[in-house]
Amino acid sequence: MAWPQKQGGVEQVARYILGRLGMAVVLMLCAMESMAQDDVEYRYDIGVGAGATTYYGDFNSKLMGNLQPAGAVVFRKIINPRSAVRISGMYTRAKGSYDKGMTDYPDLDATGGYDFNNTLGDLSAVYEYNFWAFGTGKDYRGAKRVAPFVALGVGLTYVGCKTGMRDYSNPRPQSTTRRVVSANVPLGFGVKYRIKDRVNLTLDWQMHFSLTDQIDGVKDPYRVKSDGLFKNTDCYSTLMLSLAYCFSAKCPTCMKDR
Repeated sequence: MAWPQKQGGVEQVARYILGRLGMAVVLMLCAMESMAQDDVEYRYDIGVGAGATTYYGDFNSKLMGNLQPAGAVVFRKIINPRSAVRISGMYTRAKGSYDKGMTDYPDLDATGGYDFNNTLGDLSAVYEYNFWAFGTGKDYRGAKRVAPFVALGVGLTYVGCKTGMRDYSNPRPQSTTRRVVSANVPLGFGVKYRIKDRVNLTLDWQMHFSLTDQIDGVKDPYRVKSDGLFKNTDCYSTLMLSLAYCFSAKCPTCMKDR
């Protein structure tokens, strides 16, 4: 390191020292910024959710009719900052009733009406696509802490009916069958918020189009057998708020999804 000549005296020495200190501060700030832009990305998150479910079928057509509380466990495989695959298990109930003031079902009128309070379980896997990169902004350049998304997938629906299913397309509608398992297609949208580096908050709404007409325990109440994949089948919607924790950090020295 070359020391300044003595002609400048104390003033020149002071300028030289201040210049060197300033350069050191700039280099230190650049190093800190580089470290901040190299935060860890994560492969997975896991959490729990709570919300409400509405059944749609022969005994309810209202968007928010007969809301029932719902709970869920959520696991997500984070593919990259713009996409993920989410697997979730949900437990709730499908509840409703029928009386003569509603659409006329002669067979149910003869029995004095109908009430149901069935167990409803759902296991689904959906692909989530974020409208833009989701993250802290430090783990992936340009990522935002808030990101809307759309979701589409496949699932299984479980229905438990204590009183037994009724299939009015058969001569003897009352059945001893108390459980039904069917496929469903979930379709929805939502928004994610990164609270902390490892904590995500998600609010989403999904419609589950099932392949069964027995979520309410009654199939074909007009005694007309339904044909077709989604013709005259029941469905249900979910509004869920979930909190998840990220884990399994990616190697910080490996190539990232940039």
